[in-house]
Amino acid sequence: MTVQKTTLVIGASENPERYSNKAIQLLNQYKHPVLALGLRNGMVGSTSIVKDINAFKGLPIDTVTLYINPRLQEDHYTAILDLKPKRVIFNPGTENIAFEDLLNANGILTEEACTLVLLKTGQY
Repeated sequence: MTVQKTTLVIGASENPERYSNKAIQLLNQYKHPVLALGLRNGMVGSTSIVKDINAFKGLPIDTVTLYINPRLQEDHYTAILDLKPKRVIFNPGTENIAFEDLLNANGILTEEACTLVLLKTGQY
């Protein structure tokens, strides 16, 4: 039996060609509760994309999965730390040693991996 992990996708897009969109769809398919943060409000299936990370304050988030480059991540450092997720996944192209070190120093696990591969191989 798979444990359901509430996941916040940062860099969410309505564009079905984007990996963040594919991740949202696959997380839903695997029955993980999904939250989505993007540059503009929208929808991916039944998942709402919101523009304000503060909308997720106080919610029990197990995993944050990143689909934004390291420079854009800087704007979210404090908010992500405040969410206190158990782990943050740095998908290919989002690797950021400085942020990983900051997260680890605050007791948050980090993983450089592809969310899609983790889900499909049962490692999520």
